[in-house]
Amino acid sequence: MAMVLDAVIGKVVDELLSSVVEMKNKALKFKSTLERLEKTLESLAPLMNQIDELNKKLDRPAKETERLIQHMKDGKELVLKCCDEDRFQWWNCCYKKAEYQEQLEELDGEIRRFFELDLRAQDARNGLETLLEIKEFRAEFRSVGLRNERIELRGVCLPPQPPGFIVGLDGPLNELKMRLLKDDVSVSVVTVTGSGGSGKSTLVKRFCWDEQVKGKFKENIFFITFAKAPKLNAIVQKLFQHTGYQAPDFQSDEDMFNQLEQLMKQIVKNGPILLVLDDVWLGSESLVDNFVFEIANYKILVTSRFAIGRFGHPFVLKPLSEANAINLFKHSASLTKSNSDIPDDVVKEIVRGCSGSPLALRVSGRSLSNEQQIVWLNRAKELSAGGLFPEDQRIPVVALIDMWAEIRNEDDATAVERIYKLVNLNLADIIVTRKVASGTIDYNYHYVTQHGLLRDLAIRNNSHEPEDKRNRLIIDTSANNLPSWWTSETEYHIAARVLSISTDEAFPSKWCNLQPTEVEALVLNLREKKCTLPMFMKKMTKLKVLIITNYDFYHAELDNFELLDHLSGLRRIRLEKVSIPFLGKTILQLKNLQKCSFFMCNVNEAFKTCTIQDSEILPNLVEMNFDYCDMVELPNVISYIVSLKKVSITNCHKLSALHEGIGKLVNLESLRLSSCSGLLKLPDSITNIPRLKFLDISGCISLGQLPENMGELVKLEKVNMRGCSSISELPASVMDLEGLKHVVCDEETAEKWEPFRTILGDIRIEVVQEDFNLDFLYNQ
Repeated sequence: MAMVLDAVIGKVVDELLSSVVEMKNKALKFKSTLERLEKTLESLAPLMNQIDELNKKLDRPAKETERLIQHMKDGKELVLKCCDEDRFQWWNCCYKKAEYQEQLEELDGEIRRFFELDLRAQDARNGLETLLEIKEFRAEFRSVGLRNERIELRGVCLPPQPPGFIVGLDGPLNELKMRLLKDDVSVSVVTVTGSGGSGKSTLVKRFCWDEQVKGKFKENIFFITFAKAPKLNAIVQKLFQHTGYQAPDFQSDEDMFNQLEQLMKQIVKNGPILLVLDDVWLGSESLVDNFVFEIANYKILVTSRFAIGRFGHPFVLKPLSEANAINLFKHSASLTKSNSDIPDDVVKEIVRGCSGSPLALRVSGRSLSNEQQIVWLNRAKELSAGGLFPEDQRIPVVALIDMWAEIRNEDDATAVERIYKLVNLNLADIIVTRKVASGTIDYNYHYVTQHGLLRDLAIRNNSHEPEDKRNRLIIDTSANNLPSWWTSETEYHIAARVLSISTDEAFPSKWCNLQPTEVEALVLNLREKKCTLPMFMKKMTKLKVLIITNYDFYHAELDNFELLDHLSGLRRIRLEKVSIPFLGKTILQLKNLQKCSFFMCNVNEAFKTCTIQDSEILPNLVEMNFDYCDMVELPNVISYIVSLKKVSITNCHKLSALHEGIGKLVNLESLRLSSCSGLLKLPDSITNIPRLKFLDISGCISLGQLPENMGELVKLEKVNMRGCSSISELPASVMDLEGLKHVVCDEETAEKWEPFRTILGDIRIEVVQEDFNLDFLYNQ
């Protein structure tokens, strides 16, 4: 066998590196070159030490690295020569400096060349040798008929080592151990999920190498990277090889997994099994079923950026805390107190932009390592750009539905499906602030929170094009930070279909001269007490959706509301936390308006003394919503909007009565009056609505009775009246509600319905408890 290296390469590297570090500040003429050589050696030293260990184990010949070793020995002498400035006399100073400079650069190049060329060639050779050895092993054992006997072909499914520097995973690791290590745990599949780059694979790698986990599963830990398009045959073959068995020739997929099940039953006799399927993609989750066997002490740990609910409640890996994120970022950026002139606030801004994603923190840190301060400042500025909706705010699901449905020309159900796809992809979360009765679809209490990484990536991708060419134009004027073209008298043309403008208290109230003729959705995010709508809205001939949201503590007063008269194509309006001025004929003449929503708005002035009585008012309006508004009475003008199919008035505690004219809404199918605590009675005319299918009076605690002729609502299918504690008895006419199928109420009210159960046939009486959650108000 060839002689093992007399002088190992790692030792020579360490000696050369020590010389460079010691002499770089003495040999000033060569300082920059020596610093570059120092970085090369520091980055490669760990790998060279690993090569030493492997060469010893593999008994590799000296000739493969002896040339590099000799270069490094010569390099050490060269570094010492550079430091000996007495050798540089005036007649040969320039000559020697150039000569030594050239030799130092040649040394740096020789080291890099070894790793870029020689080592790659050796790696390829080693791989081919390994394949040849495997092939010879197989042939040898087949020849003697040892098809399924144990062979030493192990290790192909060993879990990879986790990174050397890890933060923020102690808690998740302990929780994961609780799920999988207890003897009484019956769960067979646990899914770890989280957004891309959240550290799922790092967590399970650390789990696999944890001493307690290794103590339980010992050698029976198998790690498989599933990936986007897994090759099941290759995976099963690896499992056979790893466990030391020759893989059989499978006759079919069914035969393959039957053989795998028998293998696992054989292995589990020696102790519990942990199978890790890392990085399972959407569309491949059903393939995991092939690896699930009814075997005691057999556990499967799955990682996926997609929430897989079929295996029970997934383990969701949350973003890093700010403190852990800063630690990881600084480590990745080689940022220490002794060598950093980067302000802490800049570091925090960049870290915040990474949204707690370990991958983003590592990549950003490495990209900024050793960069000038100006590069850091520019990166922080990039990450401070705005989004369609303000950061750290909950976005109403209904607002997204309105926008996506119109922009994409979809129905509301398809828009909701898109939102849940984002949730399942771990790119957003849905928060439900109040539960509704089963079988009821109501997204007024649903809010979306954006994952910061997705938001920042969307901003960055959007910013690659010039502002006037973007499909989505996002303008954040916070702290009077206006675009360069904002104050120009020249008209600024944009191609955007979606325009979002955010203002704050410092906004000068002077709008730009914009030409937004292609805009289909306008989102105005306000933080000011008074806002004058921009005149350029008159030019938005294609506008379909208008969303105005005030994030200030006080209501914002809106001026210039008459501009809406020019928006003939407007189909949906959503206003939040604003005071609406007297409308007169404004809005009421919008022939294409289909949906109008007011949330936490002052609306009393809007319809005050409005006397318009025209059956052609808002001929296409089908839905009207008032939530947490200061409404005292339902405006009479609504009685003339006969196209309405859905009216929702919720949490309007000042509302005491409905106008008798509500009975004119002959097309109304859904009337929601939930949590209107001041509502005293329902008008008798409500029973004149021939198509009413759903009536919600839940939480109307002051409502004393139902109309006596309630039975005339022959189309009524569902009533929600939980929390209606003041209704002492039901009118006898309810026995005529032949179409009624479902009543939601509390226990006390359920008793009042019992006498009618036999008359009304298969009616379902659902008893529920009141569930209020007003947490979302704290984010307004």
